[in-house]
Amino acid sequence: MNYYTEQAIDELEGLVAGWRRSDARVIVLCGGVSGKFITHFSAEEILDGVRAPETFIDKGPIRNERLNRILRGMSELNQPVIAALNGDAMGFGFELALACDLRVGQIGDHRYGLCETSLGIIPGGGGTQRLARVVGLGTALDLVLRARVLKPEEALDYGLLSTCAEDALGAAQNIAREICGKPRHGVAMAKRALHRGYNLSLADALTVETDASFRARLTDSARDALEEYVALPFPERRDWLEHVHEPRLD
Repeated sequence: MNYYTEQAIDELEGLVAGWRRSDARVIVLCGGVSGKFITHFSAEEILDGVRAPETFIDKGPIRNERLNRILRGMSELNQPVIAALNGDAMGFGFELALACDLRVGQIGDHRYGLCETSLGIIPGGGGTQRLARVVGLGTALDLVLRARVLKPEEALDYGLLSTCAEDALGAAQNIAREICGKPRHGVAMAKRALHRGYNLSLADALTVETDASFRARLTDSARDALEEYVALPFPERRDWLEHVHEPRLD
């Protein structure tokens, strides 16, 4: 099984810090074990905490605050983060996927969802909050209170996935290549506007969008793309917008 552990949280923190400094255009996450993205967090480690409540009460909130800070850091990256769910993703595995910008499911005998209430606990890595923001409160209540785990096709129907494919990693890499064909700063500012504005009032969110819009327009990459576009004859412009462009070097 591919269980997440406290040690893996340390590794994830280091990865996110590295991505923040990286020139990578898109980040793609996938499971390293066949048929498993991340099964869920180690139940053995959770039980150790339950068996030692004094220590858990003392250290648990600090640990969860740290984990939430790491996952929030993923949404604050300039790069889009894509989860290629090439296997089971339950509990924290699905919480990690929800913290990504896009999710690609893999057709097959896999399960996705937040199953914690079956064990008398609740998601502790932002799952209740991110799930409700993706599918709405009513659907999130149904999925979490009943600890429902979904087949990939069901998850797609609920809007939890961008797409399903026979090869989730390959499909995610294709999406990444498509995004790499867009000017880097435009992608980063679009992500910033969406994430920062989502939970604000419309008036405040429009201020966020305006700031991101002007930041994008003041870049060389925006100027180059616009000049390339306006140089085209009018009949060719729609095809240019529909075309998946080669990765840019900006």
